Amino acid sequence: MSVDQTTVRRIAQLARIKVKDEDLPALEGELNVILDWIEMLNEVDIDGVEPMTAVVETSMKKRKDEISDGAMPDSIMANAPASDDHFFVVPKVVE
Repeated sequence: MSVDQTTVRRIAQLARIKVKDEDLPALEGELNVILDWIEMLNEVDIDGVEPMTAVVETSMKKRKDEISDGAMPDSIMANAPASDDHFFVVPKVVE
């Protein structure tokens, strides 16, 4: 697959990028190199290869999903400009 200058101009328009006409040939070449590289990757045989997120197998660190007050509600509320019964008081923003 290859792109021409018309396609490069269209891609730039879709990406909301202003490209000068004299820069189009260089961008066309760069995009064609990228697309050639992707075509080479498509030729790689990946049958039997499991998807992975890292080279080394790891397990995700998890914590229990427990509700808590943070063990210091009084310290947190001490920083609030206004509070009422351990809730932040904010000014009304909708009429």
